[in-house]
Amino acid sequence: MSTMAEMEPLTSGASNRIIPILKTLRTSLLYIHALLFSVLLLLLPRRYRRRYTADSAAEQSPRKSVKRWRLEEEDTIKRRALAEGIDMTTGNEDCRWSTFLFFGVRRNALFTRSWFPVTGQKKGILVIIHGLNEHSGRYAQFAKQLTSCNFGVYAMDWIGHGGSDGLHGYVPSLDHVVADTGAFLEKIKSENPGVPCFFFGHSTGGAVVLKAASYPNIEEMLEGIILTSPALRVKPAHPIVGAVAPFFSLVIPKFQFKGANKRGIPVSRDPAALLAKYSDPLVYTGPIRVRTGHEILRISSYLLRNFKSVTVPFFVLHGTADKVTDPLASQDLYNEAASKFKDIKLYDGFLHDLLFEPEREEVGQDIISWMEKKIGS
Repeated sequence: MSTMAEMEPLTSGASNRIIPILKTLRTSLLYIHALLFSVLLLLLPRRYRRRYTADSAAEQSPRKSVKRWRLEEEDTIKRRALAEGIDMTTGNEDCRWSTFLFFGVRRNALFTRSWFPVTGQKKGILVIIHGLNEHSGRYAQFAKQLTSCNFGVYAMDWIGHGGSDGLHGYVPSLDHVVADTGAFLEKIKSENPGVPCFFFGHSTGGAVVLKAASYPNIEEMLEGIILTSPALRVKPAHPIVGAVAPFFSLVIPKFQFKGANKRGIPVSRDPAALLAKYSDPLVYTGPIRVRTGHEILRISSYLLRNFKSVTVPFFVLHGTADKVTDPLASQDLYNEAASKFKDIKLYDGFLHDLLFEPEREEVGQDIISWMEKKIGS
């Protein structure tokens, strides 16, 4: 393996949550005060600045930091136990599954899963990268469908998600998630030489996958990528919000904004799927944190600027009634990308979580058929 291996509720999407949250930024006197105070601090003579920062550091209790770390560690242990306890067979006796820890580029323990046909035969492997605030265990039914067609499946919980290390729902850097995704693929390829590999990314996970595949060393290991409802056009409510977001993400990265819809954004037309998602203890349903929101804005902006440089084979799927991410952005990706092998499918009236819609079997089969077509090509 290369050195890379040793990037009320939220949904798996981004835009509808970030816009109301960032409106709060625009109107918050607290942060205006913080900005002015920081400017004044920079204007102070250096000797006073040193004295003030030293006094401030002395006032911060190390006990609070230790307590906060212990609470986060305890929460991670609880989440990991819940992740381990999920039944991954879903009534399918024709696959074998396992869970294991993978250590990412920053040595964080990332919770991962795998499913394989009991026959041992593999047409290919699909690597699942879930969306914001969800986890890999939600894709067990899709994995069952894949293994029944002789595809192997791997899935990884991001940092701060599912059974992985980190503060629940907090993403300090999506670039780190991208790097972890690439390192995970390297591990998979080393253990399955000669088997075609595909990335699958949902919502913000789609943005992660698309950026990872933009690196030549990652693209050359891939047969193609599948994107469902990718977060490709996420914009702040006002230009000034985009301008100040980087500052606040550095000053108060873990601060949470109370702009959440406690009942959850509608992401499926299946009431049972909605209930299952928003009652799942491994799905983060708290207010979004400043750094996480900024990271989504940042990766979305990067991808929008680089549609024309996309060369990896891809299949993008989107519901036309999606309230979380923009289906028109998926159409733009398809129109502008330089990829020679590319496809798009827009599902009329479908919402955000395509693999949890009533027609989930149809969506899953569309993905399987595309992979088989790509392997056959």
